[in-house]
Amino acid sequence: MQTMTGPLSRAVDWWTTVYSNHATLRTVVAFAHVGGLVGGGGCAIAADRATLLLTPQDRPQWDAQFATIRRAHRIVVLGLVLLFLSGVLLAAADLPTYMESRVFWIKMALVAALLGNGTVLVRAERQAPGHAAGLRRLQLASALSIALWFLTTLLGTALPNVG
Repeated sequence: MQTMTGPLSRAVDWWTTVYSNHATLRTVVAFAHVGGLVGGGGCAIAADRATLLLTPQDRPQWDAQFATIRRAHRIVVLGLVLLFLSGVLLAAADLPTYMESRVFWIKMALVAALLGNGTVLVRAERQAPGHAAGLRRLQLASALSIALWFLTTLLGTALPNVG
């Protein structure tokens, strides 16, 4: 891998040194990453699961579920922000390793898919009220959301062990 030069390189070198020499800082950054995953991913998975349990015959419950999805969205976005910020810090602490890691790049592709699917899910939730086909689209996006949350978690867990 080609080495970086300039201010960005110095900032990464500084962060790597600070991060590697401060156990409390490593703990805080790791907790922010896990906390973002548990909070954001947990809310998303819970909302997705409830969506998957709906049937076209459950029309009276749809509105309540759509409201639940909208409320969960704020927590999911906050969790994703924490995941992104802490993820940048984690990657910067050992940038050469992550930049060359196939597992890291697969995980990043899955994160991009998760974000794209989140956009689809929000759009489907807005279009679903009163339409069985819209509910089905929402349920497909919810099923994919659950799979993507778990797959990105799997790869994140594998990353320090597999590289």
